[in-house]
Amino acid sequence: MFERFTRQAREVVTGAVEQAEREGARRVGAKHMLLALLGRETRSSALLAEAGVTREVVAEAFDVITRRGGLTDAEADALRSLGIDVDTVVEHVEREHGTGALSEPRAARLARVPFADETKDLLSATLHQALDNRDRRIGDEHMLLALAAGGGAAAQVLAAHGLTYAQLRARLAKAA
Repeated sequence: MFERFTRQAREVVTGAVEQAEREGARRVGAKHMLLALLGRETRSSALLAEAGVTREVVAEAFDVITRRGGLTDAEADALRSLGIDVDTVVEHVEREHGTGALSEPRAARLARVPFADETKDLLSATLHQALDNRDRRIGDEHMLLALAAGGGAAAQVLAAHGLTYAQLRARLAKAA
């Protein structure tokens, strides 16, 4: 599949791995893919910049989600509707066990950081985005669409800046 990736798309994947390694992450996740998109001069990075999505914004949003044990706002809201206040739970846990107690521990130094299952799914969805657009090559814009369509934390960050899947498709079509 990677032979169909454009040079920029391959650089995004490589950049995501490097980002995960720098952070000492256990796996390459959607956060790393989104940060890597921001680190390149591409159609996607231009759309992200126009919407005010920066490395700092992404890092801050994912820090909040990570601190909650990976729960997105929608998941926290669903629990809240059941009478469980996630922020209160996090407060109590951190009071007893320290800040970031619900976060995933840092990885031991690995020769290569593996892709998280969500990232493998994202790469597969990237191919499907290219096929849906009848594109022969897989570009960074297909990764951005897959991130927006995939739900989860990356889609939450994008939607908070007005970049839903539908809006991204429209903007990319207009830019083409």
